[in-house]
Amino acid sequence: MTSSESHPAPPPVLITDVRVFDGVHDELSDRRTVYVADGRIAAEGESPAPEARVVDGGGRVLMPGLSDAHVHLFMAGSTDEELLHGPAGTAHYNALAEAGRMLLRGFTTVRDMGGPVTALRRTLDVGRFPGPRIYASEGMVSQTSGHGDFSEIHDAVREFGGPESRIEATGCVRTADGRDRVLAAVREQLKRGASQIKVYAGGGVCSKYDPLDVQQFTLDELRAAVEAAADWGTYVAAHVYNSAGIRRAVEAGIRSIEHGHLASEQTMAMLARKGVWLSTQPWLESDHRYPDPERAEKNRQVCEGAKRTYAWARTYGVKLAFGTDLFLSPGEAHRQSEMFVRLAGHFGFSPVEALRMATSGNAELFRLCGGRDPYKGARLGVIEPGAWADLLLVNGDPTQDLGLLADPGKNLALIMKGGRIHKNQLG
Repeated sequence: MTSSESHPAPPPVLITDVRVFDGVHDELSDRRTVYVADGRIAAEGESPAPEARVVDGGGRVLMPGLSDAHVHLFMAGSTDEELLHGPAGTAHYNALAEAGRMLLRGFTTVRDMGGPVTALRRTLDVGRFPGPRIYASEGMVSQTSGHGDFSEIHDAVREFGGPESRIEATGCVRTADGRDRVLAAVREQLKRGASQIKVYAGGGVCSKYDPLDVQQFTLDELRAAVEAAADWGTYVAAHVYNSAGIRRAVEAGIRSIEHGHLASEQTMAMLARKGVWLSTQPWLESDHRYPDPERAEKNRQVCEGAKRTYAWARTYGVKLAFGTDLFLSPGEAHRQSEMFVRLAGHFGFSPVEALRMATSGNAELFRLCGGRDPYKGARLGVIEPGAWADLLLVNGDPTQDLGLLADPGKNLALIMKGGRIHKNQLG
């Protein structure tokens, strides 16, 4: 089901007296009017319908809705205790609530990089509840002992009769070893509605068994994932921090590297030459807390590499996407806004560069899913005729002061998704 087919179009809206950041160009427009009809930006000069609702922008800045290229809605709204030991429905209800909060932070589109959220996407798309557009990956595909292996250390491997872990039973992860099982695991996620596929190609911070330097999945296994996704017209993204894992993933045909904080300068240059996306996160060590020294040290190493990663990516012209990857700490989910604003301070981007990354830039990455794109009826991340009317009206000028977006409750006067107003402080 595409968004255009999901529910009746909202009533037309005429937004007057706004300066427009269109998601692409550096400069704001002169004061102008933007007309929204049938959930999209109307052509300039199109006559508004008599029944159109008028919103006086009062000279504020109108911009495309923000996007986050790496979220986990199913896990962002729940603690690990709720996810691993709570009733089956708890995480689903928490995900629904977090989706609403995410929209009110101004994030109108997200790429979900692991979790059973296709049903949530469809529920939001038909307008039953508020929330962002979702590009779902469904279950993350992991090898045994990989970043997605949440079995107990004393459990036998699944191939040897071991039990299914609770996290696997929820649909967050599928453990698969060998070409045939990887093919089956990827096809399973496509069957469940995945727009793109997520695999683990290297070690992680929060997981039990995998040091940061290890590679995960053989080249043939990764190629199997890419082949199965390509048959459905979409792509594979790979969680991996280290250079060896990144290079193997790129050799296999993977189109998006998730994280990459420990990559070498030479590896960053290679990503630029190959046109592979880097979907990375502006983390600080304080963003995550781990009770044991092993994971705390892994977190330190990854966060220490973040600034270097961004600098090299900018030097070589790597295609950069913005994401946050917050999960299992519902009380910290509001940091999504803070982390975005951090791009223009701690990590050296100009406000316009950061805004472009989280609007039209991320949208370019999302479109790699081709025929599996649930929102292919119009463009995302831009304000232009025919684009989806996913819009924010800001109290102030975020192209000069990105920090305004750190407080969406105060500084987002209007939030619109698909032409439907979800927040309006202007009456």
